[in-house]
Amino acid sequence: MTSFKVLLSLAAVHDWHLLQLDVNNAFLNGSLDEEVYMKLPLGYNTNVQGSDLVCKLQKSIYGLKQASRQWFQTFHAVVFKFGFTQSPSEHSLFIKGFGDDLIALLVYVDDVVLAGKHLDSLLNVQNFLKEHFKLKELGPLKYFLGFEISQSQDGITLCQRHYALQLLEDT
Repeated sequence: MTSFKVLLSLAAVHDWHLLQLDVNNAFLNGSLDEEVYMKLPLGYNTNVQGSDLVCKLQKSIYGLKQASRQWFQTFHAVVFKFGFTQSPSEHSLFIKGFGDDLIALLVYVDDVVLAGKHLDSLLNVQNFLKEHFKLKELGPLKYFLGFEISQSQDGITLCQRHYALQLLEDT
């Protein structure tokens, strides 16, 4: 949360563009380093009677303990290929370039925020990620981690009205 707020502060001060992406089925992108087997799903009909058939997984799936770790390793390898470096103090923050050419990438599970001065540079990163993952391009940053974000010439405004109303409704 702190990194997100600092990124928004930098974007407001330096007049950066903010883009949001969502990786579809993120955990399914992670390749497994070890052998993992699972029982066949309920309702799966086999012609072999009396056998305990199992599936050997090639990729991680939701519910697998390793899924989030494998997804993040895959994501890290892809952004590293593009030239990003991972922050040593905030592992979900990746940086490329410096000065006006700086691009910041913040990832939270399957949600990605791109920030930088030059929109065309951000779109290049977005297109690169699209070559490796199925993405929803959500355009300018509007919602992230329960915040509604509004960016204008006057700065960036955060609001948690929708989040608070949802909490009230749930309780």
